[in-house]
Amino acid sequence: MQLPVFNFYGQETGEIIELDDNLFNCDPNDHVIYLDVKQYWANQRQGTHKTKERGEVSGSTRKPYRQKGTGNARAGHIRSPLWRHGGTIFGPRPRSYSFKLNKKVKILARQSAFSYKAREQKLLILENFELSAPRSKEVIQLLQNLKLNGVKILFITPQPKSNLYFSARNIPKVEVKPVSELHTYNIVNVEQVIILKDSISGLEKFLGKS
Repeated sequence: MQLPVFNFYGQETGEIIELDDNLFNCDPNDHVIYLDVKQYWANQRQGTHKTKERGEVSGSTRKPYRQKGTGNARAGHIRSPLWRHGGTIFGPRPRSYSFKLNKKVKILARQSAFSYKAREQKLLILENFELSAPRSKEVIQLLQNLKLNGVKILFITPQPKSNLYFSARNIPKVEVKPVSELHTYNIVNVEQVIILKDSISGLEKFLGKS
């Protein structure tokens, strides 16, 4: 698959980048995308939910009345789940929602996500550029040059914590991720993916190319 390279001013530079069809134009697998995104959201859950059970609520353990002869149902203490202010039966306990996915499944999910973007013509290669300091105005100007104002965008950079990251983090609908922190969810959750040219070699390794 061949894609043209654009510069900061939204113009084609004349350079063509050849992307591996096995990585960026494979037959997408919807189920593995679902599994990888599901794992992403499961890992975001804190799992700290907790309700008090019969041994944890306040109240006496004294038997409220004698076992027989009162006409009432027998009761051991007032903390019973059947009583008002009693403990909760089978309430939530702290737990981890994370689950394991095989490495090959995650790789196929990434490849499938990029392949969908390529088919929808939502992949764009951007020539490398350097911001001397964090400036949101310059990123906004770049989006205007590319005619992508108001579009949900993901920038893929070779290194984390770049000036581009600090410039774009307060711009709505714009996310900057280095290759090392990229997830399938980041790809499917945006309308346009912009790949900096320097990121391509690392991205191919990220997608499973040896």
